[in-house]
Amino acid sequence: MMKKKDHKCIFVIGGVMSGVGKGIAVSSIGKILQSKGLNVNLVKVDPYLNVDAGTMNPTEHGETFVLRSGLETDQDMGNYERFLGKDIGEENYITSGMVYQHVIEKERNLGYGGKCVEAVPHIRDEIIRRVEQAADVNGSQISVIEIGGTVGDFQNALFIEAARVMHMANPKNVMFIMVTYLPIPGKIGEMKTKPTQNAIRQLNSYGVQPDVIIARSEVPLDKKRKEKIAVSCSVRSEDVISAPDIDSIYEVPVNFERDHLGDIVLSKLDLNKKTKRTNFTQWKNLVKRIKKQKKTVKIAIVGKYFGTGDFTLSDAYLSVIEAIKFSAYKLGVEPEIHWLNSIDFENKRKLNALKKFQGIIVPGGFGETGIAGKLAVIEYARENKIPYFGLCYGMQLMVIEYARNVLGIKKANTVEIDPKGEDPIIGLMPEQKKKLEKLEYGASMRLGAFPAYLERGTLARKLYGKEIVEERHRHRYEVNPEYIERLSSEDLVFSGVSPDKRLMEIAELPEKKHPFFLGTQFHPEFQARPLSPHPLFTGFIKAAMKRRKSYK
Repeated sequence: MMKKKDHKCIFVIGGVMSGVGKGIAVSSIGKILQSKGLNVNLVKVDPYLNVDAGTMNPTEHGETFVLRSGLETDQDMGNYERFLGKDIGEENYITSGMVYQHVIEKERNLGYGGKCVEAVPHIRDEIIRRVEQAADVNGSQISVIEIGGTVGDFQNALFIEAARVMHMANPKNVMFIMVTYLPIPGKIGEMKTKPTQNAIRQLNSYGVQPDVIIARSEVPLDKKRKEKIAVSCSVRSEDVISAPDIDSIYEVPVNFERDHLGDIVLSKLDLNKKTKRTNFTQWKNLVKRIKKQKKTVKIAIVGKYFGTGDFTLSDAYLSVIEAIKFSAYKLGVEPEIHWLNSIDFENKRKLNALKKFQGIIVPGGFGETGIAGKLAVIEYARENKIPYFGLCYGMQLMVIEYARNVLGIKKANTVEIDPKGEDPIIGLMPEQKKKLEKLEYGASMRLGAFPAYLERGTLARKLYGKEIVEERHRHRYEVNPEYIERLSSEDLVFSGVSPDKRLMEIAELPEKKHPFFLGTQFHPEFQARPLSPHPLFTGFIKAAMKRRKSYK
């Protein structure tokens, strides 16, 4: 484990506007440093007062990413795991809610010895403690810490103050990077640096000077803009990194390295002599594969978390999208993803529109909205032999559809929708029921990694290639054990079960009955990585490619 005095920190702060790509920048910096042999630790700081991301509406905040430990976090944590290719611990996620909750509980327990507890120093020092704790737990040489929001936000001021104090205490071990945006107004037709200059001045007012500026824009920065930013923002022109819009986020580390960002960071933190040079070959090959794809496979994602005004919010299913891409790239095709609102298919005359797709996914979700349309889509996919992949709620609905339309259990339902239904084939776990009765909704689900045993001779066992797997969960409801025997009376197979055989983790139809009709109670997308795609997604894409060849 590294001693704190040897540990390095990079704080990444956003400027000009939100959504400039701080999370991808942090992920890319982490990947570059990892490729140079460093033990890297990525930390996300979220300024909101929610203790975790579990109760947030996905149409407003995007996907909730579940760590192996079960902590519900911001979607950027998923990017961190995907870029680094490893699991990240819960100590690497910090929210204002966590910080304030800890300080208040400590004060209630006389942990401050009767002192007046204030934002400065007590909240600030708790932030510092958590950043240092994350480094200690991981034994990392360097931490890259993303401070959420944009400079000037009231909410993240204390986090920037904590970073400033850490820099003041040990300036050789702490550096700052600002990710900013350079607009090109349509009527003006010229890239403007003034918003970035103002953002840097605002950061200066906090007592912080960025060492590196990552400049996002539609096109690469020219030399003149770099020089202008350098002069007005007190940095070297070579420390202004161009980050133009690109088709794939996985190209970002490669672009950063063209501007020598990795070497700049190593030099500023005096790490040149402490790294062993490794290559970037695997990652570069991935980028080349992504660029050269010519054949496509059409995948429909049927869900409800799409609408936000006049725009489509694909972030609600970010991990699903990325998992599809990883498997498609491995198989040499480009996924053509279509967003379909499940409500539209409550009109069954519209179901024929599904024929053009090579695969259909119904992802996780909650509530009654759009359920009739999802059930209709699942029935259509089953009857027309279209590869179908159900994730969490998508598996539960798959079982309900099969029970109703094949087994004749016409009133089969989930207690989430019909608590007093005649045939509750999807029920609530007793331990979760107790929490909900007490209105304890936060962390009231089965969360985190759990093992599953796979049955011999099943598609799931063939795709995984092993008997025991461990996958991440985020749900309250399960297949009702009282109905297992009836549900298994025909072709439906529960190919994955919990060690005590109480919980059904995977359901499928045999390959001789359907090319791919499989659902998981867990979320396999959380463990899909660019360089190691998830086997279930790969199996799904393979089945979709076969349909593409046979269906004209």
